Amino acid sequence: MEPQDESLYKYKGFYFITDLTPPETLDSLDSFEIRDDDTFIITYPKSGTIWTQNIVSLILYEGHRDGTENITLIDRAPWLEFNIFHVDLPSCPSPRVICSHLPYYLVPKGLQNKKAKIIYVLRNPKDVLVSDYHFHKMTVSVETPKDFDTFLKRFLAGKVVCSSWLDHVEGWYSHKSDFNILFLSYEEMKKDLRSSVLKICNFLGKKLTEKEVDDVVDKATFDNMKVDSRANYNFMSSKMLDLSRGNFLRKGTIGDWKNLMTVAQSERFDCVFKERMEKLPFKFCWDIQEDPQPISSSAEENNV
Repeated sequence: MEPQDESLYKYKGFYFITDLTPPETLDSLDSFEIRDDDTFIITYPKSGTIWTQNIVSLILYEGHRDGTENITLIDRAPWLEFNIFHVDLPSCPSPRVICSHLPYYLVPKGLQNKKAKIIYVLRNPKDVLVSDYHFHKMTVSVETPKDFDTFLKRFLAGKVVCSSWLDHVEGWYSHKSDFNILFLSYEEMKKDLRSSVLKICNFLGKKLTEKEVDDVVDKATFDNMKVDSRANYNFMSSKMLDLSRGNFLRKGTIGDWKNLMTVAQSERFDCVFKERMEKLPFKFCWDIQEDPQPISSSAEENNV
């Protein structure tokens, strides 16, 4: 069923949070001026956005890396459509890092000049589902799910914030030739963070010393992020997040869906997702014991 509360609304086929993203903000994005040295981090929710925010900030900004600048991630890498802190993006100095959950067809048209860069991170959808469920329970601006099964039904129907996971991932991957884009999976980042950091450095054209790479990897570990006041989002207002219900950074692992989903729920999920996921040209990692397969960003390599 369609969401019954007024916390969500649909704009051009995509669900947004009413209190966080007014339609006029979205109307203005077509004319948003893109700079050649912009870096966009784009994800479906709960796919490693904050983690990637931190990694990119640590790579690009020495003051973030050595701790001499106490700037929160939401200021360091502000959101495009959820500008809850009213950051004046046009006046931000270059190079800008901007985050978004938008589908490919709603991002500013200037991104198709292929000069600005996009890092797209995806995560296995069962872990996304469980993480999103816990996040909804602590988010003030959306309806608290009655229970997990109710949220599962909405997620499978794409009637949640940012709509369908499948549509989001398929859309970005099938249109990757329109953008200058690097695809990464949460699981490959989790399994080999250093290799992922080096891959991001190469994509951004940023050369770091071995010591600097070590610093990025160390500061970007989940345990260190949880205690880093710049990165853990504990600075968020109680009007937005009820932190008494949990932490913004919860577990950060692979395969946590097994701790909540029943066998029947997992099978129901597979019935909806399996056929379309099998058509995606990459293999997902569903358990911490599995080895993830790196995602190619070349349309020619994957014949997409």
